[in-house]
Amino acid sequence: MSLSEILSSALSGLGAAQASMRTVSNNIANVSTPGYAREKTTLQTDVAGGRITGVTVGEPNRIADQFLEATVYARAGEAGRAEVASTYLDRLQAMLGTTGSDSGLPTRLDAISSAAIKMTGSAGGAQTNAAFIGNVQDAIGSVQQLSRDVSGLRSDVEGEVGETVTRVNSLLSQIYDLNDTVARAEGLGRSSAGAADQRNAAIEELGGLMGIVARQQADGRMTVDTTSGVQLIDRRLRQLSYPSNGAGAAQALYPPIEVRFAESDRTLGAATGERIDAAASGKLGGLIALRDAELPAFSTRLDTLYSGLARSLNAASNQGTAVPAPNSLQGSTTPLATTDRLGFTGAATFAVTAADGTLIAKTKVDFTALGTGATVADALTAINTGLGGAATASFTGGKLSITAAASANGVVVAQDPTTPSSRAGTGFSQFFGLNDVVRSEGAMLTPTGFTAADPHGLSVGQTTDFALRDTSGRVVASYPLTITGSTGSSFGALVTELNASPLAAFGNFSLDSQGRIGFATTTAAAGNTLSVLSDTTSRGATGLSLGTITGLSGGTDALKAGEVRRDIAADVTRLPLARLQNVAVGQKALGVGDRTGATSFVDAFSTNIDLGRTSGVTTMSRYANSVLGDTGTTAARAADKMTETAARRDDAVARRDNFSGVSIDEELSQMVVLQNSYSAAARVMSAATSMYDTLLQLAR
Repeated sequence: MSLSEILSSALSGLGAAQASMRTVSNNIANVSTPGYAREKTTLQTDVAGGRITGVTVGEPNRIADQFLEATVYARAGEAGRAEVASTYLDRLQAMLGTTGSDSGLPTRLDAISSAAIKMTGSAGGAQTNAAFIGNVQDAIGSVQQLSRDVSGLRSDVEGEVGETVTRVNSLLSQIYDLNDTVARAEGLGRSSAGAADQRNAAIEELGGLMGIVARQQADGRMTVDTTSGVQLIDRRLRQLSYPSNGAGAAQALYPPIEVRFAESDRTLGAATGERIDAAASGKLGGLIALRDAELPAFSTRLDTLYSGLARSLNAASNQGTAVPAPNSLQGSTTPLATTDRLGFTGAATFAVTAADGTLIAKTKVDFTALGTGATVADALTAINTGLGGAATASFTGGKLSITAAASANGVVVAQDPTTPSSRAGTGFSQFFGLNDVVRSEGAMLTPTGFTAADPHGLSVGQTTDFALRDTSGRVVASYPLTITGSTGSSFGALVTELNASPLAAFGNFSLDSQGRIGFATTTAAAGNTLSVLSDTTSRGATGLSLGTITGLSGGTDALKAGEVRRDIAADVTRLPLARLQNVAVGQKALGVGDRTGATSFVDAFSTNIDLGRTSGVTTMSRYANSVLGDTGTTAARAADKMTETAARRDDAVARRDNFSGVSIDEELSQMVVLQNSYSAAARVMSAATSMYDTLLQLAR
């Protein structure tokens, strides 16, 4: 080997040692940088003519394992979804309040029972009545406030959906640009480690927001898909399109998040035909599932809770009367017209009493004896004929009213003790809301009892929009039921049309004995829920829509309008606690201080009631406990899930960093090796220089 070759080899060794030390120094400087993968300088033996001539120094390479990095991306999505679910469900749980909290819903409901028990005591009076009414008002107010809070929570979720979409678009742009940088550097044979680290950090954040699958390409680029298979990044830039400014607002149906191609200046182009929905993993998928499925499901349970509370209390109040009896009983809105089938069996007693409780007139109307073809008008005739002018019953706009002829007299309606009146399991007085303690004007608090043969009474052109959602809240089918000449005139015809719609691929519609339209899903669609997005229908002059009448729209309208009947709230002595006595005309039928009916209020929460939909037959006490208990259990499970997925994500990060992270000890030991290598190369150069000087001296 010539001296020049020795010098060249030694010089390349010095360069290799210097390049490697720069890489080691860079590793040490980034020891605390999250996501930084340590680098290693590429060294290759230089061979010419079969002889080693030195070392070729290449560009630094990242030391990373693609499998470990892919695991981090996947587990980041799981953790992101679990974290957002736990955060919002914990807030929901806090809204309910703890069992012992004075302002919590459990305490409000317990207070009603306690106040009802006190009303049964011998010392009961206006004060105990006021306490009972106040507790009922507080409970209704608590449920309404909770419903508003849940709506506000959905608004917060919707706002965060908009913010998350904005952040996702920023990351997609960043990853797309870094893909170009990495590919260009590798194409030129330069190090792409810095850009690759930035790109991987952006992909990891994106994985937490959406749940992704990232794949390394031959040219150094990364393609990114969602876990549900939606393409996000390849050689064309894509952006998410969502009409939201981040302010958020609770809606029945939210616009879809579309994937669109984008120009280099980020101008949105054509849609790809793909959408991001609740099936996506990560934070965004979790937010959509909360907004479209979990929070609306809780709102539905609140609506049912209020409806059950109102029905239970009204069932008790409509068995009694105030003393003295009110001059006029003004019912709430029903969906009936005077020409509709009456539909009642059993009997009820209608009476007129004087101010001191003396019976003025009385008639027992046997609805069964009126026949199956009897109409509402027939019932009015029977009542008016039986009372002989002492009071008059009239029916307008779906409301029944009975008014005593003399202003000093009062009207009483009582169930027959042997064969009580019933339509869809509801007594005459309660069905028409004559003596309700809780009112929701413009909504239904009792089942309607319509049959398939009853006319639906809806006008041509009116529409009810239905949507079927899967367990994640994604709309899988929809159908606008529009009333036309070919729709048919009965409720049965409407059910038939619904069973011929696209919704029927997921289940079957049926009309139950209480007049509610139910939807039973197929096994494959188990867990799917039907909802009404909008409803322009109205049955006759009642203003009640198809969704309200048949129970398809739940009890949202009833909850919003819920209140203690205003005349009772203003004068608690009007609370109907007395019972009509079976006496002859001229005798005392009502007793001052009669509080027999208070026992019915005590029993209200422990009496079985058919809540319909998915709640079935249960007691109000049991249902309220299930609402509160299930919410707490769901929140606890979400917290456990968050802890579990966070631990799995942290484990994946630790494994990745153990492989590709920087170890100070290893880098310092490598620094020592490189320093020794540098010294050795320097000594070779020094020896070669001495030899060269010696040769020059000999030549002189």
